[in-house]
Amino acid sequence: MPNNRPGRHDDGSASETFDARTAAATDEEIAASERQVAHETPLVSREARVEAGPRRDFKVMVIAGEHSGDALGARLMAALNARARGRIRYFGVGGEGMAEQGLDSLFPLDEVAVMGPLSILPRLPRIVRRVYRTVDAAIAAEPDCVVIIDSPEFTHPIAKRIRKRLPHVPIVDYVSPSVWAWRPGRAAKMRAYVDHVMALLPFEPEAHKRLGGPDCTYVGHPLIERFDELRGNDGGELAARLGITRGTPVLVVLPGSRPSEVGRLMRPFGEAVHRLLAKGISPQVVVPVVPSVRALVAAGATDWPVKPHFVTGEADKRAAFRLADAALAASGTVTLELALAGTPMVVAYRVDPVAARLRFLLKVQSIVLANLVLGDNAFPEFIQEACSGERLAAALVPLFSDTPERAAQRAALERIPARMCLDHGTPSDAAAAIVLAAADRGRMIGRA
Repeated sequence: MPNNRPGRHDDGSASETFDARTAAATDEEIAASERQVAHETPLVSREARVEAGPRRDFKVMVIAGEHSGDALGARLMAALNARARGRIRYFGVGGEGMAEQGLDSLFPLDEVAVMGPLSILPRLPRIVRRVYRTVDAAIAAEPDCVVIIDSPEFTHPIAKRIRKRLPHVPIVDYVSPSVWAWRPGRAAKMRAYVDHVMALLPFEPEAHKRLGGPDCTYVGHPLIERFDELRGNDGGELAARLGITRGTPVLVVLPGSRPSEVGRLMRPFGEAVHRLLAKGISPQVVVPVVPSVRALVAAGATDWPVKPHFVTGEADKRAAFRLADAALAASGTVTLELALAGTPMVVAYRVDPVAARLRFLLKVQSIVLANLVLGDNAFPEFIQEACSGERLAAALVPLFSDTPERAAQRAALERIPARMCLDHGTPSDAAAAIVLAAADRGRMIGRA
């Protein structure tokens, strides 16, 4: 299924494969350990959340499993450092971003930064060894708090084993698995080894409450920290640089950041551009790309009737969003970026045949994050066999003029910021407050 994260936001079946291979501590063992304690003090109180800084020095273990998690962890650690004034010692697993904030990683992040069961299986023995090395480091150091960041196929087996060996250490999960989308039973199982979930999406706390999951707080999506940048650029400088005359229809096309996504979407996206021209709309096409797939995207666009403008970098991508009359996008976190930028959109996605047969497991009415945030299917989506050039073009056409369809999307786009933005502070600040409170209070389990 599509990637919905600043990290991955989807954990597939790899964690099940992993647990089966490693003879992990079972949920029953963990639950038995928990039942030894009759009463548990709540992890985070309202007063603790707003505490300005720690009352003592702390050891915090932070564990990321891929590079998007490293970026999220780096922002969290920067916020913790701002509050703690150098009084936190970090260890765990991370990349360059977390290292810059003071993390001494147990091993290079690239050794475990793989996604999906087909990628994980060949490297499973090494990943298993890294899991146990991480657990051993936690047992030896006895941190005041453990923060796991996304990548549940890697971080959750670690959390289970730490909970079994150190039941008094609080464990905070930064980025909820998408229990609201599929395999909802995971939420209740997480209660055995996760004390608090810090959610990136505003509907996730209610989902965990409904599903019997751990305590969950919406701390905000990292994108809202760039809201002013997303809305503040009118795209004028980019238009001048690309030679686009203002008033000319502009379509921004976003076929994804992974080779598999690009390979499946470039053909229907190109067919949609063909059909727009046949319907009398001749847009300038701007395609923001990441370097890793630029050549693949360019090759896929060679037969498009309009030569696209390729742009790279976050600044040009944001400018393209503001310049565009409409977007044609792969489902994923980019739909939230477009929504915060105020860009009307049509969303599409295709998966491999095996994943397509598992669609019956989905428990949501939409896979578009912007729709889920609104609780309304405001932005049309075309999945799998519905993702055709004809259907995509038909949905795009009304977005290039003053139509009821465009007006409805514009109204929906204006509701997105209120749903996502925080009353004060940044997502990293909110997350840091919860982590510090957890480290300060602990779980009060097994203590005299």
